[in-house]
Amino acid sequence: MNFRIGIDVGGTNTDAVIINERNAVVSFYKTATTEDVSSGVEKAVKEILALSKINVKDIKNVMLGTTHATNALVERKHLAKAGVIRLAAPSGFAIPPYTAWPEELLKAVFAGYEIVRGGYEYSGVPLSNPDKDEIKYAIDSLVKKGAQSLAISCAFSPVNHEGELFAAETARELLGGAFPVTLSHETGSVGLLERENAAILNASIRELVKNAYGSFQQSIHNNGIRAELFITQNDGTLMSIEKAKQYPVLTIASGPTNSLRGAAFLSNKTDAFVVDVGGTTTDIGVLNRGFPRESGTSVEICGVRTNFRMPDIISIGLGGGSIINKNPAGIGPQSTGFRISEEALIFGGTTLTATDIAVKNAHISLGNPDAVSSLESGFARECTEIIKNMIETALDTMKTQAGDVPVILVGGGSIIVPRNLQGVAEIIIPENFGVANAIGAAIAQVSGSIDGIYNVTQKGREKVLEEIKEEAVNEAVKAGALRSSTEIVEIEEIPLAYLPSNAVRIRVKAAGSLG
Repeated sequence: MNFRIGIDVGGTNTDAVIINERNAVVSFYKTATTEDVSSGVEKAVKEILALSKINVKDIKNVMLGTTHATNALVERKHLAKAGVIRLAAPSGFAIPPYTAWPEELLKAVFAGYEIVRGGYEYSGVPLSNPDKDEIKYAIDSLVKKGAQSLAISCAFSPVNHEGELFAAETARELLGGAFPVTLSHETGSVGLLERENAAILNASIRELVKNAYGSFQQSIHNNGIRAELFITQNDGTLMSIEKAKQYPVLTIASGPTNSLRGAAFLSNKTDAFVVDVGGTTTDIGVLNRGFPRESGTSVEICGVRTNFRMPDIISIGLGGGSIINKNPAGIGPQSTGFRISEEALIFGGTTLTATDIAVKNAHISLGNPDAVSSLESGFARECTEIIKNMIETALDTMKTQAGDVPVILVGGGSIIVPRNLQGVAEIIIPENFGVANAIGAAIAQVSGSIDGIYNVTQKGREKVLEEIKEEAVNEAVKAGALRSSTEIVEIEEIPLAYLPSNAVRIRVKAAGSLG
């Protein structure tokens, strides 16, 4: 029998599960996330192997989700200086790269930019032809300014990639194949500035995360596992470790996404709200046909507008380790994080946390209840009411229509959530709810997406759609999906009245089981 391992590295805990061919959970383990991250991964894998007693040779794949890329940007640590080459002259000078970036992040990653000839119309017709010598001069100028990585963008490159590929080949000739180069059509969709921003963010974290993923691979190998490692990405599907090393920005929201996918699997619900409570934050998302509802607007990452695929998630500073304030009562956003097992009152510490309140109110039996016996009952109830209001407000924010909704409650910190939430039709707490994120990683599929602007006048809408669907399926198969299991999971059509010739923006995603 073949087995898969799913791992999710959060800010507080690192969770791991083993599932078999029938997608049944064989064993799971939760441990505190370590400062170096990889040692926590190694420990989690070691423990689930010991619990399951299976032969490591029977492990077919390992799937891992991590917040490493997010943390690097949030903390502004170890980021590379990124130089930007935009192929859009003579029409693309109005708004330069790095516009409206937060000052602190700008200082951490800015190396400069060059705008050169190139770019395309929405139909893929060239605006102007790129000049190799001009691109060489731009690359040389940026490297002299301190660029440690390059981001290459081009007007309408999701429709026609040739300009970006030409510039990338020129960079390889000049700098060698080891110099990191990010192409914008691989990171975002139609919309030059947001796509370019995503490429810059990727360029700034690429080398840092590449080393981290190498450490994760070593952690897996140290446990005797030689199975292929995959990384979960923002849309709830997988990509190879090699692609993840090239485009780590696509993993930024993989943690909440894993939880949504795991919640759908554990509850057998394909359409519901998911409340995932960790040690530090609570993430709330919406399942649509078993996949996370994607954000319909540009997404800000650390204050930078981007347009790559991101789940529609709202995060609030509430978790099991959230620190309780007195006079007046308040909760978070500060948290004990992975130190909750040392600092919370019920575990012998001196910090009052949301978990202590849950024990006081007899919601759960955990640790030493005598440690919170002196807390005033009225104060504990007041804190619980605050938690209830925070969750209810966040749920209302995510609703697109009036009425009560089903809620799937997952995550190790979900023990702090009251069960009498207003606006909720039912609360589902599935088995293994505490490791839903790791289960979501373990069951993740492989996807392929197509996003472009098409003229549907000549061939007709149905013919164009069929061709795009086939392209999306081929992309999924190329990424590792079994063709027989691959199906279309999302279609979006947006008529563009401001463009001529009956132009329509069409996005199609296909997903299938890992081959």
